[in-house]
Amino acid sequence: MEELLNIVTVGHVDHGKSTVIGRLLADAGALPDGKLEAIRENCRRNSKPFEYAFLLDALKNEQAQGITIDTARCFFKTETRSYIIIDAPGHIEFLKNMVTGASRAEAALLVIDASHGVEENTRRHGYFLSVLGIRQVSVLINKMDLVNYSEQVYRDICTECRAFLEKINIHPESFIPVSGMEGDNIANPSVNMPWYTGQTVLAQMDSFKTVAPPEQLPLRLPIQGVYKFTGGGDSRRIIAGSLDAGTLRAGDKIVFYPSGKKTTVKTLEVFNAPTPDRFAAGQAAGFTMTEQIFVHRGEIACIESEKAPHVGVRLRANIFWLGRQSFSADRKYFLKCGTAKVEMHLEHIERIVNASNLSCQSRQYVEKNEAAECVLRLDRPIAFDLAGDMEQTSRFVIVDDYEIAGGGIITEALNEYDFNTRNIRWSGQSLSAEERTRLTGKKGLVVWMTGLSGSGKTTIAEEAERRLLAEGISAFILDGDKLRHGLCSDLGFSDADRAENIRRTAETAKLFRDAGTVAIVTLISPFRAARDSARKIVSGDFMETYVKASLESCISRDPKSLYKKALSGEIRSFTGIDSPYEAPENPDLVLDTENWNEEECVETLVGAIKARLAGK
Repeated sequence: MEELLNIVTVGHVDHGKSTVIGRLLADAGALPDGKLEAIRENCRRNSKPFEYAFLLDALKNEQAQGITIDTARCFFKTETRSYIIIDAPGHIEFLKNMVTGASRAEAALLVIDASHGVEENTRRHGYFLSVLGIRQVSVLINKMDLVNYSEQVYRDICTECRAFLEKINIHPESFIPVSGMEGDNIANPSVNMPWYTGQTVLAQMDSFKTVAPPEQLPLRLPIQGVYKFTGGGDSRRIIAGSLDAGTLRAGDKIVFYPSGKKTTVKTLEVFNAPTPDRFAAGQAAGFTMTEQIFVHRGEIACIESEKAPHVGVRLRANIFWLGRQSFSADRKYFLKCGTAKVEMHLEHIERIVNASNLSCQSRQYVEKNEAAECVLRLDRPIAFDLAGDMEQTSRFVIVDDYEIAGGGIITEALNEYDFNTRNIRWSGQSLSAEERTRLTGKKGLVVWMTGLSGSGKTTIAEEAERRLLAEGISAFILDGDKLRHGLCSDLGFSDADRAENIRRTAETAKLFRDAGTVAIVTLISPFRAARDSARKIVSGDFMETYVKASLESCISRDPKSLYKKALSGEIRSFTGIDSPYEAPENPDLVLDTENWNEEECVETLVGAIKARLAGK
């Protein structure tokens, strides 16, 4: 198969990217017959100076304004390989187009005007190359004819540019002094710069390395649709999509991610054409299955024996933002990766990088034309790969209000579900709490708040619940009084009934915990043995919290007049009066409501819950 390399040219506006490419095509003999002469004649008729950039800037409004506003692609071949060269716009207004152009490149030419040096978009485009994972970069110092081919100017720009790029983990393979207009060091060595003995641009392009051909990579077939035919007795269900990578044959055992469902390819299907022996990367494909399992758009078909993608709902990613409104945690977005489109929100920004000077900022929103390293949370699992492993399924775009407002690459899978290390049976096997946590990214916890009536359990729990929910942490209160009116309405206050009340509450709290919710139990639960029993029922992720207050303080508060009734004999077996309370001996947390105010208690409780959820 013929080797193909995608190269993108980037740089500040007016630094001559289109001119360099146009001259490259002309000097390499890659132009159609008569193309160059036609452009020259067009310039002559319109009394305009000829520019090689006009070979690419085909749109009339581009030539009128003198700037590239869309991404132009051109194709040509050398003796070494074939190329797709992408001319990305340099003007700050058209960064979205630049990112689109660079998104599938394997190497880059960063063009700098020798008479202007490194400018704002030079740095910004360099950082975007880093964000997109493009590491093969050559810096072309253009318009050397405007600085009299000065070696000192060349070396000064090399020093400044190298220092900047190394900070973002880009180590240029070369710095080439060129003149796109005059042809110096484009396809042929320059006689005007005898002090430069390195490669020409064309030779440097031939020395770039190509990644493995997509068809040699593990299968990645994002599902676009499932089609069922019923006419003429046809009962086929055809799974359709385009192969991003790998090959597919009849008889292949495949797994769909993120569902993990397995089947075998029964037949390959094409429309109105002979059935092929296989499908390969870049081809549209259809196939039927031996087992008629339910799959849908957004899943990815993979070969069972090949490396599997990652599956999860929390991603660490490098993103660039181009939206009109800032990227922030208080808005909902959609993330599109392959054919999957899922609701997403920004969970946390680790750092924002000013692409012009690489200074870092610590705030929780990203403004237009900024790049950031952040954690994203999805509303359901998707399958994906990491940057550097699989280009096609590691990049994504972010949709805000029906517009593509940003994009980036996935650098790490967080709370990942590993299908390869678990024997999953997909017919009737329920998820464990651990599996559910891996799939949803949400961890549950039982907070068992014990203390005398009037100690402040419910008051503290209600405010803690509000704060947890406001931070995106699922929480729910299981209040003792409410449980007594519903789930435990048949129970009294004997020792046996108190024990059964706690057993039922513990079993309920465990279900909430398994569902990824913080279950806050507010129950007097006076006996140590019963609380120990509750801990055993929950079996992990249990935080006994003692809301401490003396009997005298609780009697003085008496918000429901219960102590008054108990002391007068209206209520029997009331804890603290005629039934004992056994304070915890080694609780996980103590909230002293006699010495702390409500705010201090709530902050302490919320902090302890978040620390426990984080595994601290």
